[in-house]
Amino acid sequence: MARVRSFPPISHPTATVLLLGSMPGRASLEAGQYYAHPRNAFWPLMETLLGIYSAWPYEKRKSGLIDQKIAVWDVLQACSRPGSLDSDIVPSSMRANDFARFFREHPRIRLIGFNGATAWQAYRRLVLPDLEPGHKALWTVALPSTSPAMASLNVAAKTEAWRLALGLEQR
Repeated sequence: MARVRSFPPISHPTATVLLLGSMPGRASLEAGQYYAHPRNAFWPLMETLLGIYSAWPYEKRKSGLIDQKIAVWDVLQACSRPGSLDSDIVPSSMRANDFARFFREHPRIRLIGFNGATAWQAYRRLVLPDLEPGHKALWTVALPSTSPAMASLNVAAKTEAWRLALGLEQR
């Protein structure tokens, strides 16, 4: 069974919003990019919501997020998983990223959005109990997963849910 590791965050100390996934899928790991699967709705969502064009080179998309004061990371630093699905993750293998350090380095974070239920559940179980009281009080919101495996909502419905949850203006 494959042991997989996440990437460093896309972030800057001025970030006010942190978007958390669980663990990059196979396409993302192979590309070395967050949300690289061509059917993942993350970048099309960012295009609609923030004007960060999905056709831009990855480095420019990352800069676009930073300019919007948005950080992207994963709850898990490492886990064992035979495929790409969150449901494939072996629960006992989950190792969380260092959020105490992240929050010290990003003191302006006020909102955490979880890209899917697995990210939210892993954060509550592995991260939240060990956080300082001020970080436990951050506003959190569970968002519909942008993964193509979450097919019960189309991209338009996911986009609207993210827009409302993150308090973004309609473009």
